[in-house]
Amino acid sequence: MTPATSLDKQFEEIVLLNTRFHKLTVHDLIASIVQAAKSSEKTTIAHVNVRGMNFACSMPWYRRFINQANLVFCDGFGVLLGAKLNGHKVCSCHRMTCPDYIESLAKACEQQGVSLFLLAGEPGVTDRAIAKLTAIAPNLKIQGHHGYFAKIGAENDAVIEQINRFQPDVLYVGFGMPLQERWIADNYDRVDTRVFLPLGACLDFYTGAVYRGPQWLTDLGFEWLTRLITKPGQLWQRYILGNPLFLSRILIESFRRHLGFSKS
Repeated sequence: MTPATSLDKQFEEIVLLNTRFHKLTVHDLIASIVQAAKSSEKTTIAHVNVRGMNFACSMPWYRRFINQANLVFCDGFGVLLGAKLNGHKVCSCHRMTCPDYIESLAKACEQQGVSLFLLAGEPGVTDRAIAKLTAIAPNLKIQGHHGYFAKIGAENDAVIEQINRFQPDVLYVGFGMPLQERWIADNYDRVDTRVFLPLGACLDFYTGAVYRGPQWLTDLGFEWLTRLITKPGQLWQRYILGNPLFLSRILIESFRRHLGFSKS
């Protein structure tokens, strides 16, 4: 990955737990993606949520990935809460989650002639996502491949070859954290795209493969609660342990800041 470029200079930077993200709205994000897609330079647009912040605290390579990305947006109310507790002025408009804006992104890409490749989900999920997106953006240049392939070796090589034949302006990678970020870092120089955009399980939610919960609950920042209830065995550690761990780290950082201690 290349160091951050001028794209990130357009927005205020917020640092929590030695990991940065930018204060921007969904309109800013979509405009930045389209802008980067028309550039001759490769761009990585990353995102942070509570889980990502916890990964950054425990995995140095992951923190480097986030801090070296050209733009980092917030995808979690927990991170906004952490920012507020540390004195930053942020609001709900500075948090965005992909299923809520993917159609707006598709329309912007269609209007600007920006091509999109979806690399995510179980077999069939990308096909359903492409069908939905082309229904609202019929002239969108788009292809896809599922995310269930070996991330090294011949199978990985074949997927990269398919991507490079298409030469997408934007490559959406949705393997979940931290696998998607590791794959981008490992294959950055091999993939012929202008924008790397890791977005987790967005297509699963967008296509209905995974239930997000009622809109009012997601708007209040409790989407994680629905996921925990529907998949407790798979997700209890992420939320029951991960959320308090993040909060404790934020409170310690806030305490140290108020006492004037330097960050480690």
